[in-house]
Amino acid sequence: MSLLTIIGLAVALAMDALAVSIASGAYLQKVNGRQFFRLSWHFGLFQAIMPVIGWHAGISVRKLIESYDHWIAFLLLAIVATGMLHQAAEEEETAAKSDPTRGWRLVTLSVATSIDALAVGLSLSVIGVTIWLPAGVIGLTAALLTFLGLLLGSRAVRIGRLKRYAQTTGAMLLYIIGLYILYEHGVFASIPGN
Repeated sequence: MSLLTIIGLAVALAMDALAVSIASGAYLQKVNGRQFFRLSWHFGLFQAIMPVIGWHAGISVRKLIESYDHWIAFLLLAIVATGMLHQAAEEEETAAKSDPTRGWRLVTLSVATSIDALAVGLSLSVIGVTIWLPAGVIGLTAALLTFLGLLLGSRAVRIGRLKRYAQTTGAMLLYIIGLYILYEHGVFASIPGN
């Protein structure tokens, strides 16, 4: 898997974290350094750990599914992308009554924004990609976009619109990466005209 593809995957996965951090920044309005660090660190950490967990789970079943692994990778990415589109369409306000950068709220948000990365890690193991570089890039990208999201959110007026665009963009990137995996495995080679 090329570095450009890994970066695209990382950006797509970070869209949930970006959306939540924009909402958190808008809710907090004045975000201090500790809040920036806590949310960015935890979102990045969870985004890096989840694909590793998914990858290890996938390694154990890889031999059983090698002949159709690319379809599984595509399906998992499509499911995640469809969920992101569905979530973006719901337009629900998620303003919390407490600081989203502390305690169980922080852990819950960290898991919720990184669960997609678990499926991606499984997908990567199925197609034989080693996980360490993608996990690092995914975690770093999530941390940086979370920081940016908090900054934007604390200054944004149209929070709902920004959140929807972030999730939709992430979903589209996941669809494109899924199609690219199929392309890499020659699925489209049998289509007339190719």
